[in-house]
Amino acid sequence: MLGLAIPSTARTPTLSANPPPPTQPLPYRDVSTRTVLPPAAGFDVAVFEAMAEQLVEGRRVPGLAMALVQGGRILSARGYGVTDVARPEPVDAHTVFRLASLSKAFAGTMAGLLVNDGSLRWDSKVADYVPGFRLADEEYTRRVTVTDLLSHSVGLKAHNAYDRDIEANAEYYQVAQKLAEAPVQCAPGECYAYQNVAFSLVGDVVFAATGKFYEQEVQRRIFEPLGMRDASLGLPGIESSHRWARPHVRSRNGWVSIRPKPTYYRLPPAAGVNASANDMAQWLLAHTGHRPDVLPAPLLATLHAPVVPTPGELRYGWRRERLNSAAYALGWRVFDYAGEEVVFHAGAVQGYRGMVALLPGRDLGVAILWNSESSLPSGLLPTILDQAIGLPPKRWLDVDVDFGSDNLMVDREAAPPAPARRGTSAARATASPR
Repeated sequence: MLGLAIPSTARTPTLSANPPPPTQPLPYRDVSTRTVLPPAAGFDVAVFEAMAEQLVEGRRVPGLAMALVQGGRILSARGYGVTDVARPEPVDAHTVFRLASLSKAFAGTMAGLLVNDGSLRWDSKVADYVPGFRLADEEYTRRVTVTDLLSHSVGLKAHNAYDRDIEANAEYYQVAQKLAEAPVQCAPGECYAYQNVAFSLVGDVVFAATGKFYEQEVQRRIFEPLGMRDASLGLPGIESSHRWARPHVRSRNGWVSIRPKPTYYRLPPAAGVNASANDMAQWLLAHTGHRPDVLPAPLLATLHAPVVPTPGELRYGWRRERLNSAAYALGWRVFDYAGEEVVFHAGAVQGYRGMVALLPGRDLGVAILWNSESSLPSGLLPTILDQAIGLPPKRWLDVDVDFGSDNLMVDREAAPPAPARRGTSAARATASPR
């Protein structure tokens, strides 16, 4: 393996509008001296719970789960609505939802644990672990690192390359070989293009580094020590859960429940995790620094540090109004949200949506999961962040009126912009991050 390891004693600057060149993760930031403020006056969890209750009234959204943590305490981990409109059971704190692209943060964390062990490095070359890995450019093939995979900066020209093949039921290993045919836009580490197939190569790296399947290692190194007892990976995992939320799609007569689509489950690092509100509360506690026995602070600082700018993220809904800068880290997005750092990701796959945000300056974590393709609950997140920061109220989410045809959607689908050298936004796909 080539290159130098990142020293654990180095320091990382806070998020800026112009991150340094995205060749490797930034060194560890100093978390010991960071000032943490309490949520602003008027921050009321009961208000957010009431909003969630109103969202599921009248089946505007079939079911929803929300977890809130602050200061190392679980403020709320509850379910709302029903698991299935056809055979309704109440959603509770242990009802399992599909996480879609929220899974990417688990992949980054898994790789980070191996870096901590010394069995992997952020600058480890993917080709050293996955001999069959090929890009169209032979030199670029040799240069792609673990960091490049996890930050979507492999250098491919197309966003979500070969997702259509995955949607058409192709197997992962068949599709991964097609990366050798994908046009490249830049050298690895020099530009951003959101990927699912290429990102999932990190699972092969984990297998090569440990001799164990990715799913086994995530279960052993993350789910079990964090007490994420409802969590699983894959379609068999969710279908064998004690209680799980069925995905819902729209019909002329309202919501219809369907069987989970298996396609993106074939990419476990990109979209394979299932979890409950209770699981997400434990995950949030760990990523807000309150489980150093599992995820030490220096590792978290590296996982959350910006690697490559993504200015395209500034164009959508509440992002357009609140964000001053945006970047991708290692399985996470990092935003300057009205002057405060927010570590974020969202996920979308047929019949499920989800959003997770960390507000390090307030020691706050939020996770919202729901089992439909509605965008209505998306407005909960900026509502919570605004109140935590103390921004003037804005009606991101109106739970007092008929939502009609989702006119309060905050994440609107948009065509991808013209390719740029660095920082273009990802195109929407079924397992896209928005």
